[in-house]
Amino acid sequence: MCMSNNHQPKSKRFLMEKSSIWTLNATPGKRVYGEQLKRFSGQEFRRWDPYRSKIAAALLRTKQEPENLLPRPGSNVLYLGAGHGTTISHIHDIVCGSKNHSKGRIVGVDISPRCIRDLLLLVEKRPGFIPILADARKNDWQNAMLQRADWLFQDVSQTGQLDIFLETCGNHLKSDAKALFSFKMASERWTDEAIANQLETMKARIEHSNFVCEEVLDLQGYEDEHFLFVIRSIG
Repeated sequence: MCMSNNHQPKSKRFLMEKSSIWTLNATPGKRVYGEQLKRFSGQEFRRWDPYRSKIAAALLRTKQEPENLLPRPGSNVLYLGAGHGTTISHIHDIVCGSKNHSKGRIVGVDISPRCIRDLLLLVEKRPGFIPILADARKNDWQNAMLQRADWLFQDVSQTGQLDIFLETCGNHLKSDAKALFSFKMASERWTDEAIANQLETMKARIEHSNFVCEEVLDLQGYEDEHFLFVIRSIG
């Protein structure tokens, strides 16, 4: 989905101009990580850097319409591994918008106190975002999920990444909802054949758990040794 300056996407909060990705800035005039700001049709957008965001990289690699990978305005979002706020700020642009006039909700979980400190600075200007200091493998954060998620993303570099993802989706993802899973390779010494076998095994586990695996995207060149699984729940 490639947009010119004279066209807006369906959501009016996300567009692609050639190989650049942009989200409508929920805090006009403000940057989160030094990103470029640009006006399209009189509105200010923020450039989403694919070298600093696995989701942005996936939007450039997907064979689907890129917008299909993203949550809709007003969604209830669960984000495991929220980091310092680079990607989640763009998700907030889409889901919540300025002053959260869309009434979206993003629960961002991270195990790092340093990351949570950075995320708390976002909360001041981005209502609708709830950062939680917790271990994604444990259950002490789950009370924050007041209802099942419309969209879920996991980016945690912990053992049992797929186990965490499948359990979280089973417990918190709505039926016919989208989930994205960033998988970090355990070893750089694997052969191409071993990697392919591992990915097929993971895909089989996902589908055996009552999910559809729509795509497996190699993020090499943007985020080396990472793959992103695009999943849909089926009830």
